[in-house]
Amino acid sequence: MSDNPLLQAWTTPFGVPPFNLIRAAHFPPAFDQAMAAHRAEVAAIAGTAAAPSFGNTLATLEGAGRLLDRVRSCFSNLVSSQASEALQAVERDYAPRLARHRTEITLDPAIFARIGALHAARDSLDLAPDERRLLERTHAGLVRAGAGLDPAARARLTELSTRLATLHTAFGQNVLRDETDWQMLLAEDELDGLPGFARDAARQAAAERGLDGWVITLSRSSVEPFLTFSTRRELRERAWRGWVARGTNAGAQDNRPLIRAILALRAERARLLGHADFAQWRLADNMARAPEAVDRLLRQVWVPATRQLEAERAELEKLAGAAGHNGPLEAWDWRHWAERACRALHDFDESLLKPYFPLEGMLRAAFDTAGRLFGVSFTERHDIPLYHPDVRAFEMLGADGQHRGLFLLDSFARAGKRSGAWMSSYRVAESFAGEVTPIIVNNNNIAKATPALLSFDEARTLFHEFGHALHGLLSTARYPSQSGTNVLADFVEFPSQVLEHWLTVPETLRAHARHHETGEPLPEALLQRLLASRNFGQGFATVEFVSSALIDLALHTHADPAALDIDAFEQEFLAGIGMPQAMVLRHRPAHFQHLFASGGYAAGYYTYMWAEVLDADAFDAFEAAGDAFDPVLAAGLRDIYEAGDTRDPMELYRAFRGRDPEVTPLLRKRGLLVA
Repeated sequence: MSDNPLLQAWTTPFGVPPFNLIRAAHFPPAFDQAMAAHRAEVAAIAGTAAAPSFGNTLATLEGAGRLLDRVRSCFSNLVSSQASEALQAVERDYAPRLARHRTEITLDPAIFARIGALHAARDSLDLAPDERRLLERTHAGLVRAGAGLDPAARARLTELSTRLATLHTAFGQNVLRDETDWQMLLAEDELDGLPGFARDAARQAAAERGLDGWVITLSRSSVEPFLTFSTRRELRERAWRGWVARGTNAGAQDNRPLIRAILALRAERARLLGHADFAQWRLADNMARAPEAVDRLLRQVWVPATRQLEAERAELEKLAGAAGHNGPLEAWDWRHWAERACRALHDFDESLLKPYFPLEGMLRAAFDTAGRLFGVSFTERHDIPLYHPDVRAFEMLGADGQHRGLFLLDSFARAGKRSGAWMSSYRVAESFAGEVTPIIVNNNNIAKATPALLSFDEARTLFHEFGHALHGLLSTARYPSQSGTNVLADFVEFPSQVLEHWLTVPETLRAHARHHETGEPLPEALLQRLLASRNFGQGFATVEFVSSALIDLALHTHADPAALDIDAFEQEFLAGIGMPQAMVLRHRPAHFQHLFASGGYAAGYYTYMWAEVLDADAFDAFEAAGDAFDPVLAAGLRDIYEAGDTRDPMELYRAFRGRDPEVTPLLRKRGLLVA
């Protein structure tokens, strides 16, 4: 037997990867062996002499590639959260190989012929509803991927996928290098305005880099508090310019040439598949169906958002002028004066809130919410091998006390960990060939400090990612390709975003928002000011998001992306939509990892807003019931979390809500309704 731990049976608790044994050098031979095994499994299915059946074709395909799934999930999670030069070298080498392998399997003509025969005979196969949907979705996916095209077109699609994988990898690694390399070292007399939690985090960041002083990094948990609280305007400008310049620095790390190449290859792929542009191809298989539907939704929100933003600007400029600020507000001023305006208008100071939002308390709040809604509980385990000392492991138990899944939590920002927050899996739930329980991981990028105190936005992000985790942990789908978050792209954010609402349920805050030193609950007056201020700044937040979603569509519908001057296009686009002064995109193209570090959200960044229509409308039902934990509604919501892709998402939503979603609750939630 091989001494490569990736190729051995894992005897760890719950089958967690033996992280203490795994090294970067183990991945290349493991990938090679796993891809060879997968090819052999698929060849056996394709060469089966028996007529195709659900069992000998589709179900067998669901069971193929297990070793590759195990190796790939382990690698992708580690290279995102614990990237080393050695792991990144493997990623650069194997990303195109894995893409080629995946595309060749998908475009295998013999497999497509067998699936096509089953699809043609589907009405006579007596399939269970989830089996029928699996067959229909698999067939549609193969058609969308180009399995029905001629050999030359299939060969070109394979080349495109391989090249795109290389470009995606380079894009993401460039952003990570820019974020890792940049730092702003501060002396004590440059900390003006920073509250204690921000100073402590900056001090710890300096210590981690072997420096004496205080360091601001381009981790969002570091740079945004600095932009919010620092009274040193010239330092705010320096930090802001470093933040928005990611991916645009001259030389090998310049992402702009990569964007042009990625967009051109995606456009060519879409044309080969019979679509006018990439956005049309992508959206044809989403709930939205077409770019026009997405544009309508975004424009519905854009108009009231820009109107609200102008009102916010007037308030901020009045406040800034009275405080001695001369001239217009610039982009590096906005967060600073918005925080001061919130303090003045709502008597609400974010720095006073943070002592009541320790990470431990907010984690208990998330676990308690899951328990009250879905009857599950979480117990920390200290016998699980983990890949970094910051990571914690929690076993999820059902109402019967039985094991239902393992939840890993990786909370803190660090060098080598990509920015942002995300959920992923080491293993998904399934039961078609024996019950397999999920192993789910949440990554956040909280500034490490003792204790770790969260902003309200960080607490909301914790709930958001935990919503994704529950989508994976609660799944009861039989087949892995239908499990958990394997749903239509513009439905995947609904289970995460709807859970955010429970953070602001007053009884959640009263129970779990407690001072990290005294244990005293959040003062009722401060709680009420927090709730009253929730809509403050929503013009800014909405414009920041919607503009990024609109440029995503514009880039992926461009007629000649290979000729794009990215900077000029960005400026022309912002002028064309009437982007307000002192506003920039939340994600400028050169560091828009949702779009260009992979293809997952390409022509799909709108999904957060699409899902927000659903989540605001869904939580409206709980508010109308007068009980945020109404058991009947909670049971209906659990059905959605459990179902995965076994049913059409709009069918699932209608079963829960009794009707189609409405946009009014979203506008009301964001404070954008005109009286």
